[in-house]
Amino acid sequence: MGTYSIKDLETLSGIKAHTLRIWEKRHGIITPERTTTNIRFYSDHDLKKILCVALLNSHGLKISKIVGMSVDELNEKVMEIAHYAVGNEGHLNQLVIGMLDLDEQKFNKIINDYSLERGFESTILDLIYPFLEKIGVLWQTNNIQPAHEHFISCLIRQKIISAINAIDTPKTAEVDFLLYLPENEMHELGLLFYNYLVRNAGYSSLYLGQSVPYNDLRAVFRTRPFKKIVTSFVSPTSREDLSTYLENLKKDFPSCDILVSGYQIQHYGFTNDANLTTFKTAKDLRALI
Repeated sequence: MGTYSIKDLETLSGIKAHTLRIWEKRHGIITPERTTTNIRFYSDHDLKKILCVALLNSHGLKISKIVGMSVDELNEKVMEIAHYAVGNEGHLNQLVIGMLDLDEQKFNKIINDYSLERGFESTILDLIYPFLEKIGVLWQTNNIQPAHEHFISCLIRQKIISAINAIDTPKTAEVDFLLYLPENEMHELGLLFYNYLVRNAGYSSLYLGQSVPYNDLRAVFRTRPFKKIVTSFVSPTSREDLSTYLENLKKDFPSCDILVSGYQIQHYGFTNDANLTTFKTAKDLRALI
C-alpha cells in the first residue's frame, strides 16, 4: 500500500493542499492516518478517491453533491465524464487508478477509446507521455512497485508493437533508419514509438532494441547498410564516456545521419555537430523525419 503526504496528493491530483484540507475537514472526503510519530499520511484509496473527486469537481459538480455519492456512483460518473472530457486530465487520472489497481481492462478501455477518437499518435504524445510523467512522480514518492511499472510497460509496449505491425512495411532492400539503445540502456518504450513514427512516415527501419553492443552496429552495417541512426541515452554516464561514444559513432558511420536524444544528451548540453543531430521529444523527431 502506498503512503502519501498532502503535498503528494496535490502534485498528483492538481488540487491545492489548502483545498484538500478544507474538503477533509468540512466534508470528510478523505481521512488521514498517522504514523507512530504522529505524522499524517494518506493511502492508495485516498489518492484514487481524490483523483475521481478532482475530475468531477473540475466539471462542475459541487463537493456537497460528490460527498453523497456511493463508490459505484462515483466511479460511474467519472467514467462518463472521462469519456467525453475535452482535456486529458480525466483520462490521466483514470490511467493512474488503473495502474494502482493493476486493472488491465480499465487501462485498455481508456487507451482504446482515446485512440479511436484521436488516433494512435496523439494517444502516445498527448496521453501516454504525460501519464509516464505522473508515474515518475509516484516513483519519486516510493508509491509504486516494480510490478506496477512492468504491468504498465508491458501494456504500452503491446499497443505500440500492434500499431507498428499494422503499418505496411516498404518493399525495399534499403534500410532508411536503424534504431537501437546502447549497452545498459534498457527502457525502450520511447525507442519503440520512434520506430512507429519512422514506419508511419513511410520509411523502412531495422529495430535492434535495447542494450546493443557497439561492435554489433558495425557488423549490422556490413550486412544491411543504413542511412540514419536513432538512439537515446538515459542511464547515468560521464560526459567523457558519452562524448567518446558519440565521436566513435560519427567516425565509424560518416555517411549516416545520427539522431540522438535522452536525458544525458540534454543534461550535458550536447548540440548538433557534423553528421550528429540532437532532439528532445518525439515531436521533434517527427519533424526531423
